[in-house]
Amino acid sequence: MSQAFRAPCPTVPPRRPSAAPRLAALLASAAVCAALAPAAQADEAADSEAQAVDSVIVTARRNPEDPPVVAAARARLSETPGAVAVVSAESYRDRFAPGTADLLRDVPGVYAQKKWGGDTRLSIRGSGIGNSSHNRGVLLAQDGVPYNEADGYGDFQLIDPSIARFTEVYKGGNALRFGGALLGGAVNLVTPTGRNAGAENLLRLDGGAWGTLRGHAEVARVAGDWDVFAAATGQTADGWRQQSAGQEQHASLNLGRSFGEDREVRLLVNGGYVHQEIPGSLTLAQALDTPKMGNPGNVALNYQRDMGSVRGALQTRWRLSPSTVFEGGVYATWKDLDHPIFQVIAQESRNWGAFGRFDWSGELAGRRADAFYGAWLRLGDLDAAQYFNLRGSRGAQTAKSRQNATGLDVFGEGRLFVADNLALVAGGSYGHATRDYQSYALPGVATSFNLKQDLDFDWFAPRVGVLWEAADGAQVYANLTRSVEPPNFSALSPTVGGFTPLKPQSAWTAEIGTRGRRGPLAWDVALYRAELSHELLNYTVSPSVPASTFNADETVHQGLEAGLDWNITANLRLRQTYTWSDFRFEDDVQYGDNRLPVVPEHFYRAELKYEHPAGWWIAPNLEWAISDVWADYANTLKAPSYATLGLGAGWKLPHGVNLFIDARNLTDKRYVSNVSAITNAGDPRVSTAVFFPGDGRSVFGGISWAF
Repeated sequence: MSQAFRAPCPTVPPRRPSAAPRLAALLASAAVCAALAPAAQADEAADSEAQAVDSVIVTARRNPEDPPVVAAARARLSETPGAVAVVSAESYRDRFAPGTADLLRDVPGVYAQKKWGGDTRLSIRGSGIGNSSHNRGVLLAQDGVPYNEADGYGDFQLIDPSIARFTEVYKGGNALRFGGALLGGAVNLVTPTGRNAGAENLLRLDGGAWGTLRGHAEVARVAGDWDVFAAATGQTADGWRQQSAGQEQHASLNLGRSFGEDREVRLLVNGGYVHQEIPGSLTLAQALDTPKMGNPGNVALNYQRDMGSVRGALQTRWRLSPSTVFEGGVYATWKDLDHPIFQVIAQESRNWGAFGRFDWSGELAGRRADAFYGAWLRLGDLDAAQYFNLRGSRGAQTAKSRQNATGLDVFGEGRLFVADNLALVAGGSYGHATRDYQSYALPGVATSFNLKQDLDFDWFAPRVGVLWEAADGAQVYANLTRSVEPPNFSALSPTVGGFTPLKPQSAWTAEIGTRGRRGPLAWDVALYRAELSHELLNYTVSPSVPASTFNADETVHQGLEAGLDWNITANLRLRQTYTWSDFRFEDDVQYGDNRLPVVPEHFYRAELKYEHPAGWWIAPNLEWAISDVWADYANTLKAPSYATLGLGAGWKLPHGVNLFIDARNLTDKRYVSNVSAITNAGDPRVSTAVFFPGDGRSVFGGISWAF
């Protein structure tokens, strides 16, 4: 299952405000599921002796295989009446995990699939489903500092899983603690401190297929009230496909000073540099017959991405009273991008912000209660320029612009325990965002133009829910949440005529789920339905023109997210995750009830792991995209379903030494791992070179030494 969460179905459908009839029907149908939930009667003593799993389950019960810092994170997130997850570093330390796709692969409901190198398509519950590149609809952050620009646009390449102690995943409206109201929610990597890193020193070396070599080193120290954690990672790879070589370096520092229990101040600094060639997408025939080839246009123009960034934050956690704790901070980031594609995109951005959140616990009307409330302010400016692409070098300048964006979220949520094990939850967020754009006419460049335009957006996103917990920690939850996402600058695509006339995307999402552990089984199941208005959908115009964005009318995203861990014996564990994603238009004038492309409707992963008492282990695994995947909104072209087999093995030696082997796609299956959305593959004017071939057979290995 990964590091996510699980809980049982409620016996009584929760109260809810009036919404669309189908939302009501979803919550009402949950009562049927309730009858199937096991009774909460497990004996606590027997359960504590049972073999616990390294899963992503969040319950009030501690998983003894997790270190205390991860167990504490699980307990904290288990207070959320919705689908959340914690991915501990322990869950992927014994395999090759250089990027976001490897970090999030076992979290149900999270579609994180590698396209090439460090480039990943990330979608949670269909967020940003049509984006051909980059991230939209999910907040990506490290220690609460966003990788997203202030307008919501984001990238994955600067994320290094090696420097995360654990990662929090908040699906959809369950990310209210971060203030936002995005359809996909938030993913937050938490850096180790000198006190919880797990070892004073760690050295690690990975390598394998396609000239891949990665080194990682970290130190952790405590000196009285002070602690420090520092880490560095370097990686190089030739790449499996033509035009896919790359290298990257990352560094991180976490320096803290304690002033007593629940009182500390921290300085966090991290930086990174990524150079990545871009092989691009192919036709379906090319992806399956000659998958190693690069897109001819990408090769001819030497498509690549060079990106550097420095990020810093000063944060505090401070107990103000026995009932109130404050967490807050200020941060600033700088990023430079040199991006030869159809033209050379050159951007330098600066983002800064401040956030503060109060956590309170006490009583209300004689009942136990708790709440959090706060605000988050984000500001950013970006200088953008474009040049003719001369095989990866800059030619004459063709465009110049400046983009300024702001965002403000004021948020809060409270829980009132109407019974010892039953809490009613209510909250919401107010959001305000601006988009200010200025472009400049360049002498002698007919395509350049002067334009000054600005937009303002305001919204309120309420949330109600219920959370029930059994004596053994198993939980049932339900909630109804509104999400709102204003368009970013890429979607607005300004021309001489101004911004593309887009409306903010909004949705009502109803969710019900259960998570817990009972004897040898641990589970995490969530069922949701989101009814969207004005969904921001992208489609590829042609290989040489960036994706365009339009508002759909009404669309539906609904699905099931399920994880199950079964400790068959003390040394044998079966981990399974399954995601059903039913995303479609609803009575659309052009597309009727067609399915939305990109994300497979049925996706399954499984791993059977045997651990020998002598310290060695072996784990065959399966990844299965059970259904074909549409590539166009007209539903005329599909990528075929696929299944790949892998094998992991390792040996835990004395004195903190670990060895591992990670073999992937053992049958050398030719398959499509990703597609970019297009309008209608049957239209001869539309390019169908939108398929990304999955990696061929590969073997990686590594050694780490903690001392």
